[in-house]
Amino acid sequence: MIILLDNGHGSDTPGKQSPDGFFREYAYNRFLASEIHERLTALGIDSRFLVPEREDIPLPERCHRANSICEQSGSNQVILLSLHVNAAGNGQQWMKARGWSCYTTRSETKADALATCLYDAAKTHLPGMRLRTDYTDGDPDIEKDFYIIRHTSCPAVLTENLFMDNRQDVAFLKSEEGARAIVNLHVDGILQYLSK
Repeated sequence: MIILLDNGHGSDTPGKQSPDGFFREYAYNRFLASEIHERLTALGIDSRFLVPEREDIPLPERCHRANSICEQSGSNQVILLSLHVNAAGNGQQWMKARGWSCYTTRSETKADALATCLYDAAKTHLPGMRLRTDYTDGDPDIEKDFYIIRHTSCPAVLTENLFMDNRQDVAFLKSEEGARAIVNLHVDGILQYLSK
């Protein structure tokens, strides 16, 4: 199984930072992808960066890269995780929204099982933290047709790892404990999915 890690956005993507400018989403997403990749590789799992570049790569090109790997290896042998940090406002002021969430497309796919594994891991690694869910279809993931998960041919999810415009969330993300928790929940969720 090939694990594709899509570190959302790039150094040239406008906005995508905390109101004080000290937390940059592109940098954090690349940190997460690097840590997850290192852990998976140490376990002998084929983990790859979808976007090794520092600058933003357009979504159609990201999907083309993922689908090319799916064509070579088979869509059932690939999963994609797109890593992000959420925001509730326009980036100019601190907001109150908090929490972790995982998105899939609106249809029933294997991505739903991956998302559920990630939510199970999030319960373990983010105790007391709000998990943003939508159980209207019987599972916890939130369904939205984000381009990267709609236009890739493998099971794909998009995680929003807390809020970059919430002071408490940013402090947690920047802490050693918080970074470890976010990395661990992704690694454990992937391992749980692979064991099924």
